[in-house]
Amino acid sequence: MVEAHDVVVIGGGFAGLSAAVALAGRGFRVAVFEGKPALGGRAYSFADAETGDFVDNGQHVLMGCYAETFKFLDRIGQSGQLVFQRDLAIEMLQRDGRAGVLKTARLPGPLHMTAALMRYGLLTPRERLSAMVAGLRMLRMHRCDRAYLRQATVKTLMDKLGQGERARQCFWYPLAIATLNEDPELASAALLAEVLKRAFFSRRSDSAFVYAKVGLSDLYCAGSVRLIEAGGGLVETRAVVEMLEFGAEGGIAGVRLRDGRRLQAANFIAAVPPVQLMRLLPEGAGADPFFAHLGEITSSPIVCVHAWFDREITNAAFVGFVGTTTQWLFNKRRIFAENGERANGYLSFVISGARKLVDAGNEELLDLVTGDLNAMIPASRDAHLLKALVLKEKQATMAPSPECDRLRPGLATPIANLFLAGDWIQTGLPATIESAVTSGHAAAAAVAARVGDSARPA
Repeated sequence: MVEAHDVVVIGGGFAGLSAAVALAGRGFRVAVFEGKPALGGRAYSFADAETGDFVDNGQHVLMGCYAETFKFLDRIGQSGQLVFQRDLAIEMLQRDGRAGVLKTARLPGPLHMTAALMRYGLLTPRERLSAMVAGLRMLRMHRCDRAYLRQATVKTLMDKLGQGERARQCFWYPLAIATLNEDPELASAALLAEVLKRAFFSRRSDSAFVYAKVGLSDLYCAGSVRLIEAGGGLVETRAVVEMLEFGAEGGIAGVRLRDGRRLQAANFIAAVPPVQLMRLLPEGAGADPFFAHLGEITSSPIVCVHAWFDREITNAAFVGFVGTTTQWLFNKRRIFAENGERANGYLSFVISGARKLVDAGNEELLDLVTGDLNAMIPASRDAHLLKALVLKEKQATMAPSPECDRLRPGLATPIANLFLAGDWIQTGLPATIESAVTSGHAAAAAVAARVGDSARPA
């Protein structure tokens, strides 16, 4: 039994743990329940026994603009596990052998990104100028015409901005797919404009790629548990919450777990996907207009293929493919220089918005990815594949369509002591790690405000 004034958090991913850590820092005793065998939600990692490498379930990259995420990692003492690549450099390859590099200049933002675009070799000078003007128009629309952006897709926005096919395929669409995890014909123009403003056309440091030296789970799970438990809280895995239960006065009084336990608290944070949230609601609560449309928020999948070869295949740390099904290649040996002495090459391939492929067999997906690799980097044809893992995250992110974006709820619910957190609630961001942590911190602040807490700022 947890005491009054404490908080139950359901869900042990970035959103739930960041909320719990923020509350623990304010003096709350927090109980975190995660139904899976391990913490991490949809952003976790595991050690590969054969190679000794850590493997993320999907290739997650932080960016320099992730202020809330860095605040969270600093709280749990994990900031030292991050590597900042101050100068953004993305090599883009085409099937015909042409290559271009988007590399920021050492200039104040946003001039650093303007210079990168104006030197981008896959576009003609005229296309570069047109893309730069389009980016400035998009930023102006972000300030002055958000109503249009909220109903437009990335594709219809590109039509409005007069962007040609090459600019779309070599610049805009790779950017949109990487940040939104969705086909440009479906993805929200408003979310792309927000990403552009925050990550690419603000300060130079905001566009830096940031990698963890350790697996995702090691980055934030253990440190969160230590801090929560130090504050008298508890964290349990394999703890399936089956139902939120109403109290006599109408608010949530407690949770019922699958093992039969019932725990009470003064406040609750549900940091779970919308479908799971609907299953947790007390009888009758789901009919409230606030909750009624949550089941209409759909998801978008990601396929990630991890492959170990008998040699290093490319010197680049991060490569984008233009014109292939495979979109991105991460060279783990180059990203993590301390592992560079290993003889084999460890590559991670990403296919975002992979609706048409997520049900394909692992061998088919591996053949597809290696075929794309051989087409884009011919030297790879001489390499021998040692080992491969195919990981599918069918519900990787909220589908970032205009329709789903409009359905995203806020953190406060009609039930006074129930708050929501998760990358899918309305943060103004696409469903990213930063969105999840932003929501967690906001939910913690809302709980503290509700009980009049004035201890330490979140």
